[in-house]
Amino acid sequence: MTKRKNHSPEFKAKVALEAIREEMTMAELAKKYGVHPTQIGTWKRTAIDNMASAFSKRGGDPGRVDEAQIDRLHSKIGQLGVERGFFSQRLGSVARSARQKMVSKDYGLSVRRQCRLLSLVRSNLYYQLKGESAESLRFMAIIDKQFLDTPWYGSRQMARYMLRQGHKCGRHRVRRLMRLMRLVPIYQTPNTSKKHPQHKIYPYLLRKLEINRSNQVWCVDITYIPMQRGFLYLVAIMDWYSRKVLSWRLSNSMEAGFCVEALNEAIARYGKPEIMNSDQGSQFTGFEWTQALKDADVAISMDGKGRWVDNRMIERLWRSLKYECIYLNAFETGSQARAGIGKWLAYYNTERPHSTHGILTPHEAYDRKTEPMRLAA
Repeated sequence: MTKRKNHSPEFKAKVALEAIREEMTMAELAKKYGVHPTQIGTWKRTAIDNMASAFSKRGGDPGRVDEAQIDRLHSKIGQLGVERGFFSQRLGSVARSARQKMVSKDYGLSVRRQCRLLSLVRSNLYYQLKGESAESLRFMAIIDKQFLDTPWYGSRQMARYMLRQGHKCGRHRVRRLMRLMRLVPIYQTPNTSKKHPQHKIYPYLLRKLEINRSNQVWCVDITYIPMQRGFLYLVAIMDWYSRKVLSWRLSNSMEAGFCVEALNEAIARYGKPEIMNSDQGSQFTGFEWTQALKDADVAISMDGKGRWVDNRMIERLWRSLKYECIYLNAFETGSQARAGIGKWLAYYNTERPHSTHGILTPHEAYDRKTEPMRLAA
């Protein structure tokens, strides 16, 4: 029986800090330190969640406990009992995978107790996913590039393409990799994605809506960015009318946190939109994202099931970005990818005229109040 490794707090902090920097993919960090990617992700979240406590002020001397303090403590105990009941009821709307990520061996409570509070089966915590092999990463890059040329390819047609190119990659493997990369063909399918049954799906609000001004509608999406070793995820928020990219973030893990960061940055810089449109991915149906939009008083719109065309504006951005930047540069680190993508997006916003607005760039169209001058066909 393999003996479980006990890593020191210093080692965990070192690995978590490298993960927060996002210079390397989870696969690279796992290989470098001999730790499973899932464990590194847990240390990363724990470090971020506990970072604020390092700057909190220490309380004064406890002094003597008097009757008033005892009454306050009793009152606090009663309040915690009510809050725990509220917490238990609300917990049912949180996906099991999200609740599993909340469990931490470094926390003050035992794992058994944490699982009981989170309504989890403890044995399920010890199942660990295997990282993607070098062959799978190579197949993902091939599938991603072909999908940009033929976005109507489903798993069957993509598997036939792979076989014709001499790659031993069956349909079930292609389907799994396409789901990992969030690639959905443009035609309507019976079941294009698995979503949590308790997550609310909002209606599509843009049907027959005339979009004629900036900040009327924003759209958001996540795409897969291939690297030399592993991959990263990119989220971008775009103004639908002008096609301007308002904010973006890179991450080595698929969580809602980096999406919310991009949203908060866009609202802080440009104000809030009337409507935010997204697909039905778990990052955009979860509590963290939808609550951020509700707090900002933004109407929530979601694409129809399998409706790639409903969010076509930002899908077109991904094609341009990958052909004009990603595939021309073999990014090795997160900082290189961040610098290269940032440079291309700055060019896209301020120098590259968009066909929808004639000779105007997205930045000029965003600031312009009148109808743009269009080029003759």
